[in-house]
Amino acid sequence: MRIGEMVRRTGVSERLLRYYEEQGLLAPARLPSGYRVYSDADVDTVRRIRTLLAAGLSTTTIAQVLPCVRDDGPNLAPVCSELVAQLRRERERITHTIEDLQASQGMLDAVIAAGPADAAPAGRQPISQG
Repeated sequence: MRIGEMVRRTGVSERLLRYYEEQGLLAPARLPSGYRVYSDADVDTVRRIRTLLAAGLSTTTIAQVLPCVRDDGPNLAPVCSELVAQLRRERERITHTIEDLQASQGMLDAVIAAGPADAAPAGRQPISQG
């Protein structure tokens, strides 16, 4: 299938499909004219990429992980023994990021709580331009 059909089947833009190819995540065949030709397996690969991106992994990490996962119903399952340890490290990194964001949120909550009680709700006050 050509790129337009791939976009329709995956919901991923042409730009993102090209980006996945640049990152080594997707390798469509090429016609002599240079046009990309995608297979049904490429549709599955894009679904895996999207799942791993949604899990918070970078494209660099996904390039390492992608060959070591398989579809297991609606989920992905590891097939390489070293992958589980790598995913645990990624999960720990994400946990630390969440903790940092929660701390930032707590600081903002404290600043907001210290403000005047009659202040307009968040997003409704203009920010002074100086």
